[in-house]
Amino acid sequence: MAYKRILTIQDISCLGQCSLTVALPILSACGIETCVLPSAVLSTHTGGFTGYTFRDLTDDMPEILLHWEKEKLSFDGFYTGYLGSKTQIDYVKKIMNSVGNAGNVKIVDPAMADGGKLYPGFDESFAAAMGSLCDEADIILPNITEACLITKTDYKEKYDEEYIDSLLKRLTEKSEKTVILTGVSFEENSTGVMVYENGNKKYYKHEKISKGCHGTGDIFASAFAGSFLKGKDAYTSAVIAADYVVDCIKETIHDEAHWYGAKFEPVLGKLIGRLA
Repeated sequence: MAYKRILTIQDISCLGQCSLTVALPILSACGIETCVLPSAVLSTHTGGFTGYTFRDLTDDMPEILLHWEKEKLSFDGFYTGYLGSKTQIDYVKKIMNSVGNAGNVKIVDPAMADGGKLYPGFDESFAAAMGSLCDEADIILPNITEACLITKTDYKEKYDEEYIDSLLKRLTEKSEKTVILTGVSFEENSTGVMVYENGNKKYYKHEKISKGCHGTGDIFASAFAGSFLKGKDAYTSAVIAADYVVDCIKETIHDEAHWYGAKFEPVLGKLIGRLA
């Protein structure tokens, strides 16, 4: 198999086991040459920490692209995570359309909301811009809240399969893309991932752990992207990523001092073994 090169675009939270501090090691462990474009640098992530530092790197993005174009650099895949503004989304579109190899794959995690609410600092216009980025993607990885915002669907905490089907169809109305819908739960003690590809859907149900961890969405997206670029199909990649997240949570939940992230490093061997 060819040695693949992926570019991941998202912020760096220096401490907190999320965003690029998760994506870079996980993708690298999957055997993918991983290049990064930081959208911002934070001293910690924003979930539970106060007084954190923040440096916006939006203005650096076009200059970085110009240098890559000058050097004739290119990528086999793109994976985007948390983006801080509509301006960054516009830059990401230009980057993906400028320095991609033939047959490159564009994977977008529209990280902007959860639990029925947008993250602080985002509004409906940002959600619309993120929806336009999703329309240019080959694969998107929204949770249910993000899917509702992108499609302008009323969010429901309790739902049935018909509701999920309607979300999947609305997400693919503007472009033919694969949807990996996360956090889909039809039963109290289980959750799962719905994979919708070429009009067909497959559901993977797994154990639901009551206590979650910060950064598990980033862990899932990174493991999915790494698996997919290693040649696994979308459904298999989603299964591998979901199982890995469960392993990470189980490794973490009994350590009360480690409240700020998931211990993904001790169980990286399990992910590597699944890809071997």
